[in-house]
Amino acid sequence: MKRPAHLFPTLEGYQRRWLRLDVIAGVAAGCVVIPQAMAYASLAGLPVEVGLYTCMLPMIVYALVGGSRSLSISTTSTIAILTATAVSALPQDGDPSATARAAFTLAMLVGLVLLLMRLFKLGSLVEQISPATMTGVKVGVGLTVAASQLPTALGMATDAEEEGFLASMADLLSRLDTLTVVTTVVSAVALALLLGLRRFAPRVPGPLVVVVGAILLVALTDVEGRGLQLIDPIPTGLPQLSLPVWGDVVQLGPSAIAIALMAFMETVLVARMQRQRSDAPIDANQELLANGLAALAGGLSQTAPPAGGFSQSAINQQAGARSQLAGVTTAVLAVLVALFLAPVLDLMPQAILAVMVLMAVLGLVQPKEFGRLWRIDRAEFWVAAVTAALGLTVGLLAAVGVGVVLTLLLVLRAVSRSHAEHVASDDPGSLTMRLTSSLFAGNARPTFDDLLAAAAAQEPPPEQLVLDCTEVHQATVPFVDGVQELGNDLHELGVELRVVGLADHVRTILAEEPWFAAVDGGAGSDQPE
Repeated sequence: MKRPAHLFPTLEGYQRRWLRLDVIAGVAAGCVVIPQAMAYASLAGLPVEVGLYTCMLPMIVYALVGGSRSLSISTTSTIAILTATAVSALPQDGDPSATARAAFTLAMLVGLVLLLMRLFKLGSLVEQISPATMTGVKVGVGLTVAASQLPTALGMATDAEEEGFLASMADLLSRLDTLTVVTTVVSAVALALLLGLRRFAPRVPGPLVVVVGAILLVALTDVEGRGLQLIDPIPTGLPQLSLPVWGDVVQLGPSAIAIALMAFMETVLVARMQRQRSDAPIDANQELLANGLAALAGGLSQTAPPAGGFSQSAINQQAGARSQLAGVTTAVLAVLVALFLAPVLDLMPQAILAVMVLMAVLGLVQPKEFGRLWRIDRAEFWVAAVTAALGLTVGLLAAVGVGVVLTLLLVLRAVSRSHAEHVASDDPGSLTMRLTSSLFAGNARPTFDDLLAAAAAQEPPPEQLVLDCTEVHQATVPFVDGVQELGNDLHELGVELRVVGLADHVRTILAEEPWFAAVDGGAGSDQPE
């Protein structure tokens, strides 16, 4: 397959007739992603224009180097809530501008982490993080986000100091008497519209319909005077250059690592779900580069950390996107909104943003995924359960960290298993065993212990143990030392070791060992059937 170009790889083989499809797809995705990104900015505790800005430079940068034809990158509910958690831990004294600068610094740090991961080609390693971790984190995010947005959707007063699912729900229940009827009705109608359009008219951009309807409601009626709160005014114009706040770097560092992992996993997951058979395979390391540069550019242009979003990417694909020109179109649409429609957006109710966030996180909580994990792999189920529990109690960043550690433990458990299996033999005096892979520090000891135990358990003891090494493609120190030690241990049991099936380059290395001649059973042609 032809290697994609370094810049605009999705334009390889581009046909002129696709341009109309890309423009239509970019506009359709923009109608969803722009109001949704503004809602996520509010969720992260940032001015809504930050979400608008996230649809600009990060999208253009991803279009330059990203490998997915239809991925739309801005921000997601998971990244938004992780950003809110990270920034709220800093001593900002309630200064909104300081909070925003911290978020921009965080985006730059996320970009640097992703670029470092690309430098060391860690894409495939990061992908080893268990899907169960994502399942648990999404439950924590979904319920935490819902608890944080319900007061706004209901027009209730809240305690700004309360954070996390349990504390937010307790505060919500204690303040039900402050509920605002008009806000609750507007939210209920908006939620019903979003659900109805998703169910019966999925091609209609529900967020755009709801936003336009709410703005018209505010402009034509007196709902604001009845208690419906509006968003803060959006400045007209494009984002300014933002530089990192160096004093926040150390404190934001651990959060940046966790968010970088989640952003990368979400981006690659969506990219692979959207990939068509005719498209080039998604290269994890290329996505690290694209996501890292997008985050770095975003941090420099007043945005939160970006990641690939499923809903707008799905709309991109459904509308016929053939390349990242669709993403560039969405970015241009966002620029036009910032330059000409900001005063109109000032009429948007806060409750509408809250409802859009609630709608977006409804799909994150999927109990059936836990049932599936329980049925397939109990260890993965417990990873998801522990991660979800920590996300709802201790915090989402801690949940990500623990989930990654638990995944690594599962990987270590897998590689530490014995890689020896029994092979049937017609010779009653011979025990034939096969190594199913090369051996390294993690799996050599359990494998050779298993071989010795198999010989010791056989009654009567075999005259020889034939070790088939056909699948051993690399001579490692644990393998060489293990074969020598196995031969010595078997000799004490009165069993002769014969090593067969070695590849030429592996056998050449072993032949340099003075003890190997005593156990050499021949090259690959002498291996057992």
